[in-house]
Amino acid sequence: MSLFSKLPLSAEPDVPAANQPLAERMRPRTLDEFVGQEKLLGPGKPLRIQIESDNLGSMLFWGPPGCGKTTLARLIARLTRSEFVSFSAVLAGIKEIKEVMAAADHKSRSGHRTIVFVDEVHRFNKAQQDAFLPHVEAGHIIFIGATTENPSFEVISPLLSRTKVYVLEPLTTPQIVELLRRALADKDRGLGNEAAEASDDILFRIASFANGDARAGYNTLELAVRGAQPSEKGACVITPELLEDVLQRKLLRYDKAGEEHYNLISALHKSIRNSDPDAALYWLARMLESGEDPLYLARRMVRMASEDIGLAEPGALAVTLAAKDAFDFLGAPEGHLALAQAAVYLSLAPKSNAVYTAYGEVIEDVHKTEAEPVPLHIRNAVTGLMKNISYGKGYKYAHNFDDKVTDMTCLPDNLAGRTYYQPTDQGFEQRLRQRLDEIRKIRSRPSSSL
Repeated sequence: MSLFSKLPLSAEPDVPAANQPLAERMRPRTLDEFVGQEKLLGPGKPLRIQIESDNLGSMLFWGPPGCGKTTLARLIARLTRSEFVSFSAVLAGIKEIKEVMAAADHKSRSGHRTIVFVDEVHRFNKAQQDAFLPHVEAGHIIFIGATTENPSFEVISPLLSRTKVYVLEPLTTPQIVELLRRALADKDRGLGNEAAEASDDILFRIASFANGDARAGYNTLELAVRGAQPSEKGACVITPELLEDVLQRKLLRYDKAGEEHYNLISALHKSIRNSDPDAALYWLARMLESGEDPLYLARRMVRMASEDIGLAEPGALAVTLAAKDAFDFLGAPEGHLALAQAAVYLSLAPKSNAVYTAYGEVIEDVHKTEAEPVPLHIRNAVTGLMKNISYGKGYKYAHNFDDKVTDMTCLPDNLAGRTYYQPTDQGFEQRLRQRLDEIRKIRSRPSSSL
C-alpha cells in the first residue's frame, strides 16, 4: 500500500461509493455547491477569481476542523484539471516526498500540472517541509497545505514566504443546517434513498453540537439515520430521544430563533441586574449547553456592562470584553469559564443605569428638538474668514483657570441648562457624583471668580 495517495482527476468518480462516510460522499463538486468561506470564494473574491481563471499559486489553508480545507483543495484540482497528490504527515517520509516530486517535475516539463496537498502540514518536521521547497520555487508543483495551527509558528519560514495564507472560518450553524438538508435530500450521494426525516429543530441541534465542523455534523446525522426505526409509513424519523442517544448527552429544550431563546436570555439579563450570581451562572450554562452561540452571550454581557452597571464599576466593560477575547482564544468548552467569570463579576458589581438613561434622554432630544448649529464660541477658527465671523470668539480655555472649569455653555441655545447624566451613589459613580456636584458649584460662582 502506498504511503501517499495519488488521485488523477480522471480517476475521481462522479458518484462516490455508497460505503464511504457521508461527509466524503457529500464533498461539493463545484464552487456553487461549496458552503461557507464567502470572504474567499464569493463572486469577485480573489481566490475564486484565481480558480476560475486557472491562475493559481501555492497556498496554505488555516482553519478549524471541518471548515472545508481538504474539500477546497480537491475542488481546486478538479476545476483546474490538475493531478491531485495527497500526503499524510504520519506516513510520508523524505524518500516518498522526493519520489513524488521527481514525478511531478517530469510531468511539469510535458505541460501537466500537479497539485500537492499536505494535510496537517504542521505535523511535518523541518526536513519534510524542506523537501518541498525547490519544487515550489521552481513552479513544478502547486503546493496546498492545510493546518489547524497558526502557520507563523508551525510552517518553516522559507515555505511560508512562498505561499499565500488563506484563513478559513468555522461554518455557522445555519450553514451546517443547509448541508444536512442537502444530505437528507440527495439520492445520489446522500441519504435521499433512506426515507429519513428530521425536523428543523433536530437539524439545528445537530448543527449546534457540531460547533462549526461540517464533518461532525454529517457524522452525527449519518449515525442518527442508521439508528432510526422505520415508522408505520416506512419513514425513518430522527426523534429527540434518538439524537440524545447518538450524542450521548441530554438535549435541553431550546429554539435559537424562538420564544425559549428570548426567555433564557431575559432570565440571564435579569439575574445579573438583580445581583444574583447563582441564577446568572445557571441560565448561562443552560444556554451554552443548549447550543447557543457563546459569542452571542459575550455580546449581550458587554451590553449589560454599559446598560446596568455603567460607571458604578467602569471595569465591568473591560472584564466582559476580555471574556469575549478569551473565548475567541480558547474556544469551547474551555472558553465557557471566561464567560462564567464575566457573568459572576457583572452580578456582583454595583449597579447603575444612569448612563443608559442619560443617553436615552439625549437621543429623544436629538429626535424631537431642532438641530441648532454649534455655538460660535466652541467652533474652531481654522481660517481667517472664520475668525472674522466670530468662530471661537468668547471661548474659554479650561486649562487657563485654577479649577480647570469655566462657566461657558457648550449645549446649543435651545437646550442650555439641560441635565442628562444623574450619577447614583453606587460604587465608583458615588465619586463621580461628588465630582459633578463640585463642578456645578464652581460654575455657579460669579464670573469674576472663575
